[in-house]
Amino acid sequence: MTTENRIPLLVIAGPTASGKTALSAELAKRYGGEIISADSMQIYKGLNIATAKPSEEEKQGVPHHLMDFLEPDVPFSVADYVAIAGKVIRDVYSRGKLPIICGGTGLYISSLVDNIIFDDTGNDPEIRAGLEAQAKAEGNHALWLRLKEIDPETAEKVHENNLPRVIRGLEVFEMTGIPLSQHKVNSRREKSPYDTCIIGLTASDRQYLYDRINRRVDIMVAQGMVEECRAAYEKGGLATACQAIGYKELIPYFENKCSLEDCISKIKQETRRYAKRQLTWFRRVDGICWIETDKFDDLKNICENVQNIVAKSKIMCYNII
Repeated sequence: MTTENRIPLLVIAGPTASGKTALSAELAKRYGGEIISADSMQIYKGLNIATAKPSEEEKQGVPHHLMDFLEPDVPFSVADYVAIAGKVIRDVYSRGKLPIICGGTGLYISSLVDNIIFDDTGNDPEIRAGLEAQAKAEGNHALWLRLKEIDPETAEKVHENNLPRVIRGLEVFEMTGIPLSQHKVNSRREKSPYDTCIIGLTASDRQYLYDRINRRVDIMVAQGMVEECRAAYEKGGLATACQAIGYKELIPYFENKCSLEDCISKIKQETRRYAKRQLTWFRRVDGICWIETDKFDDLKNICENVQNIVAKSKIMCYNII
């Protein structure tokens, strides 16, 4: 694909609570852009507080896409994301706007910018049911160890508690005899249609990020996260929400098995662990430009730093910037 046919794409990535929402909105105003979310939980309707969906005030009048459009019980894969996000990106660019990807779901972002082509390996309900039964009987770690034996590359990138992805890796191997990691290598058959500038937000002091996470959880609780989760729990609508940090940790409280204080403490702990995993993922992304936000006084200075990076990137050759 020639440069003339590519689409400029600005990506704001990083761990939870790193300031992606505010930065992307400010950059969208400066560049005339629209934001496409890359968050695997913000796609669902009704799960607003713990997934940190931006409020109308936080959106600052900037159009946001791929948020709040699916019912909580509807499955949504990374292949679905790449396909739908690609359509939105093309639409945004066709209207003379800069597409800006913002989010912390590394698999979504990497698959999109690398133009991963998902071959139709299909699925086998019988194999999957057997693996789910094994997980219940022997635990998640046992399945992860199986995955590590047959596909160490995939196992290294998948946390053992991410059971759907562990099961998918095992399912693909049992169906095809080929590790999922090899399928992904085979999927990189076409060059990316994007000229991408990827900005990663982090902090020179890890405790700075952890303090932001702890404060954010306290704010979410004050905003009504517990009540929102209880409502979903009582409606039986936690099938998807259980994957979101901030919901599953509250279930013991609803079942009178744990105090609210302990559950909130657990939310903070799991969110910090998730942020660490996000950072690990994004450090493997080629070409990412890191910004340590704790070294800047305010959002304006961070934006100016990002603009200096963008000015040196390929996307500057487009008239849209």
